[in-house]
Amino acid sequence: MIMPRITPLALALSSLLAATPALAQQQADKDARTLDTLIVTGTRVADRTVAESQSPIDILTPETLEATGTTELATALARALPSLNFPRPGMADGTSGVRPAQLRGLSPDQVLILVNGKRRHISALVNVNGTIGRGSSAVDLNTIPVAAIERVEVLRDGASAQYGSDAIGGVVNIVLKGSGEGGSIALGGGQYSEGDGKQWQLSGDAGLDLGGGAGTIHVAAQTGHQDMTNRAGPYQGSAPNTGNFPGVGQTAFKLGDPDVDHAALSLNANLNIGENNLYVSAMSSKRDITSFAFYRSKNHSGQGALLAQVYPDGYVPEINQDARDRSVVVGLKGVSAGGWNWDFSYNLGDSRLDFRTQNTINYALGTASPRSFYDGALQYTQQVVNADFSKAVNIGLEYPATLSLGAEHREETWEQSAGEASSYFGSGAQGFGGFTPRNAGNYERHNYALYAGLEGDFTEKFSAGLAGRYEDYSDFGDQFSGKLSARYAFTEKAALRGTVATGFRAPSLAQQHYQAVTTNITSGVAYETGTFPAAGAAAQALGAEPLQAETSLSYSLGLVLQPVERLYLTIDAYRIEIDDRIVLSSNLNIANNAAAQALLAGLGITNVTSARYFNNAIDTRTRGVDVVGSWNVPLDASNLNLTASYNYNKTEVTRIAPNPAALSALGANLERMGRDERGRIEEGSPRDKFALTAGWNLQRWDFNAGATRYGEVTARHASNPAQDQTYGGKWTLDLSVNFRPNQHWVATLGADNALDEYPEENVYANSTFGMFPYSLYSPFGFNGRYVYGRVSYKW
Repeated sequence: MIMPRITPLALALSSLLAATPALAQQQADKDARTLDTLIVTGTRVADRTVAESQSPIDILTPETLEATGTTELATALARALPSLNFPRPGMADGTSGVRPAQLRGLSPDQVLILVNGKRRHISALVNVNGTIGRGSSAVDLNTIPVAAIERVEVLRDGASAQYGSDAIGGVVNIVLKGSGEGGSIALGGGQYSEGDGKQWQLSGDAGLDLGGGAGTIHVAAQTGHQDMTNRAGPYQGSAPNTGNFPGVGQTAFKLGDPDVDHAALSLNANLNIGENNLYVSAMSSKRDITSFAFYRSKNHSGQGALLAQVYPDGYVPEINQDARDRSVVVGLKGVSAGGWNWDFSYNLGDSRLDFRTQNTINYALGTASPRSFYDGALQYTQQVVNADFSKAVNIGLEYPATLSLGAEHREETWEQSAGEASSYFGSGAQGFGGFTPRNAGNYERHNYALYAGLEGDFTEKFSAGLAGRYEDYSDFGDQFSGKLSARYAFTEKAALRGTVATGFRAPSLAQQHYQAVTTNITSGVAYETGTFPAAGAAAQALGAEPLQAETSLSYSLGLVLQPVERLYLTIDAYRIEIDDRIVLSSNLNIANNAAAQALLAGLGITNVTSARYFNNAIDTRTRGVDVVGSWNVPLDASNLNLTASYNYNKTEVTRIAPNPAALSALGANLERMGRDERGRIEEGSPRDKFALTAGWNLQRWDFNAGATRYGEVTARHASNPAQDQTYGGKWTLDLSVNFRPNQHWVATLGADNALDEYPEENVYANSTFGMFPYSLYSPFGFNGRYVYGRVSYKW
């Protein structure tokens, strides 16, 4: 019997219409107020709402995040926002566990992350493997407990003039719960249809009113575990049990999600001291992450006799990361006798990653070699002091304008610590060799900033804002950013908004100083790749120059429509030009380049078959459009929320600097920006993304469905255009149902990727002899269907 094909859209609609209506209306009122939500991101005006914003902004509520079915913040944002991409690469060393997200197809570190309006510290990790976001040094969103979040404000617009470095593509502001009452506790779990990737999580939050108007405290916590997944394929080559190849038909690699134990705590307090407010927010996160390196056969590197005594069937080294993040913000704010709003704050953030290689060996130590090695650590710390002032002033407009002034001082440190001697002695620990004393170092810089802004309503229909910011960095110099924004309401139902902004991003300390030798596969071939700091002798011998800030010029123009009550539509087009963009060079193959090998050997560097370094070698132009429509439909016995969103995004490399003379002298085949890296920037992210979500809310039941289409992506081969591969667009469908027996208890059953969709498989030539069936570029991963359940109690 031939079954009719069920499309994701049809299944989404049928799942909404299958239940019996009951009495419910409270959700309708909540969703109707979304456009009236007061925003704190992208403006200093105290009473600016979402509908009145001069820049495109999205508001994501806890219910929206919960409806995505995931407990990872980055994954939830990617499912809720069409312009955000969060791939799930595997077998990528540190990036397997600390995965970056990107906004509008830009680098993950070209979006600024705030928590309660304060700059969040970036991760100590720099992504150096062949994944989306290669070369970036970004914030790890998954260190922030979802249970602590009141809402997320996503400003889809350049904002360096308001917030400083990194805000080229936009700003994500995570607002923590601060109520002095209420709370929740939830227990959930699930697994993939393949039978692996089991997860469980326990989370909760609670508010405390100190009484007598003294203030409030809100705490949140979550803990859980995630098993690994594996979607590697069997070996189908002709050189079994050699190098990194197992026996024919044997599946030896581990390609998928890592094994993770995680726990996080947060506190958000507001204490009234006289007429002033003392606020404190603090977070602590710890994750034990185990990912996997390349399989080593029983005859790997000619070590058959040794491995017969230790790993007679070959082995897969495990890379363990102990990831710890800490942050605290303390501030005092109030209003002066002259009407100035003032806010003084201190912000401390810290990220530390300790690396250990397990289930491995150091061939140079023979049978006496340990099986586990401490490889060293990466640590990043920032300290920020802010003084902010704002006041309503009369400057001859129909309404008072808001004048804002401020100053900031920031200190950053980044440290790379060496591992134990046995981790780097000789050939080092297989899979992830330890950082050597030569790699180790402690680096710091500081900067200060002065900024000002003026924003106001010229008339009932026209509002505009102007902002400027000057920053001076101790390591590369100064930058000035400016922004002009405006909004004109033709009627109460239609408005036009637009912005012009300049911005910049400072090179991170990790991008300037990270160095290590790691194993990477490029176009199916394994290389021992040396990453060298741009200011170091090795990179400069290959033509590197000290890194400078990348600069941007962006434009946006949008239309805001509210044709009928509860229907809201925005269309925003944008263009972002980035000059001197910071990128990690392509892997420069020097395995058979005698001149390059001699040059590096003279610097004490051996056994490196390829090299790379960070540089400012390219300019890019990104153009796109965001379309978001939402319709809240109150029914007699229920409430229906419909959302449709679309993002089209195209990035082009408009300039590639010529090879420096030192690199050209080593051979014409060495290119800093190879075709694979250019392809990753131009075609590695979906060209478009379309999402339909629907939620039907009744008195005791909620039915949620979300269908998302991810556009095509292309992986370019490093040297052979015939092996370029384009992966077609794919639909995924997420479904969930909530049951509320009373006002406190909620039971949830759901399925992410309910139709068990997988990306197109790699062609054989790109699959490393069939062992890597899926591309790491897949925007929705390659794990298949995930089924979960959750029980929560709210008060």
